[in-house]
Amino acid sequence: MCGGLLSFGFRGVRLATLGIRDNWECLRQSACDRTYLRYVWLVFGVMVRSDDSQVVRYTYRLRCSVTARARLLAEWDRCRWVWNRCVAESREAYLACQPCGPAGLDKKLTNWRGEHEWLRAGASVPQQQAIRDFAKSRAKALADIKSQRPTQQRAGMPKFKKKDLAPPSLNYTKRGFRITNGRLHLAGGIELGPIWSRALPAHPSSARVYRDTLGDWYVSFVISVSADRLPETGRAIGIDWGVTETATTTSHMHDLPHSEHGKKAAVELARYQRMMARRRPPKGRPASNRYKYAKRCAAQAYAKVARQRADDARKWAKRVVRDFDRIAVEDFRPKFLTKTTMARKAADAAIAVTKTALIAMGRKHAREVKLVHPAHTTMDCGKCLARTKHRLPLSQRIYSCTACGFVSPRDKNSAHVVLARAGFNPAGVDCGSPDRSPSGQAA
Repeated sequence: MCGGLLSFGFRGVRLATLGIRDNWECLRQSACDRTYLRYVWLVFGVMVRSDDSQVVRYTYRLRCSVTARARLLAEWDRCRWVWNRCVAESREAYLACQPCGPAGLDKKLTNWRGEHEWLRAGASVPQQQAIRDFAKSRAKALADIKSQRPTQQRAGMPKFKKKDLAPPSLNYTKRGFRITNGRLHLAGGIELGPIWSRALPAHPSSARVYRDTLGDWYVSFVISVSADRLPETGRAIGIDWGVTETATTTSHMHDLPHSEHGKKAAVELARYQRMMARRRPPKGRPASNRYKYAKRCAAQAYAKVARQRADDARKWAKRVVRDFDRIAVEDFRPKFLTKTTMARKAADAAIAVTKTALIAMGRKHAREVKLVHPAHTTMDCGKCLARTKHRLPLSQRIYSCTACGFVSPRDKNSAHVVLARAGFNPAGVDCGSPDRSPSGQAA
């Protein structure tokens, strides 16, 4: 089907090809096109269209005055009240065996705004969007229950949002905001000043205003843009994830070493954590201002490390996408490493962040990216593709094939196995001649 493009659930290449412009007609005629597009939206955070356009988000930090911040929090309190009422109505409808959809909740919102003057004082757009978000969340939970998904993988039913725990988030449609002279005007008379770190390529269709854990406000615009295609190079690369090196590739010039940003900031983090431990309030008593200060300093240090990891990931992904047309990526899930002795080093490697940045960069520049299942990538030979009869311990860093006698560093061999499983032509591999195999090029 479509040349193996829609190969969901297979053991080998479980992928999604990002350069789907040439294969759109085949996708449209396929019975699985809707499933494929939904998969791309869930995994990559982007909606791909037939006209080579993409729906992406542009996020900017906001400068908020004291008045604007107070109005945003007041607007959030109203939306949170609407959400909680929807949760209560949903539970009552479930006990009464009655439907509870967004249309009925919209009618009740009209009645609620008529009954409460303080609710009517706020804009109706974010309140209606709160109902839409609630309906989507409830529909997803009911769909998981109906499909009998495992309990651990189900999306839970919407719950009540507490004032001190739920992060503020307001959604606005196109009629709920406007941009005039570099200023963002929201429904309800709220004026904000975005920090325009980059220009908007088109007029946004919606906006989300939210506050992070550090108390800073941001706005995220949804925009439809075309893919920024880069010149073709005719080269392919295979990528294997690890702990010693974050990414090992078939090209020696594109390996990503472990940055160890978390290890470098460990002393500062430990200092703030000791401050928090000394100032921790007794159970049942409010926290002091000094404890809140230490907690905020620790959060800022963590945020700095996260930004450094994301910055390194984006720069490396840009370099890989610029030099290669076809990218084979190991679909590695590092979650299981949290229960091993390598948990701290694996978390500092930020494999998931790097993989997400690479996929997003490939989608942005219309490169062909394939996710390869990681099973047996360390046991197969990159030259003859023969499989060893035993698992290789982590202490064994050199791979030796008993069938053909090929010897190569373990991670380099896995990168070539990933490249071979993706089905890319070895002649396009970097650092090798066309008449040699990928393993011979690595050797």
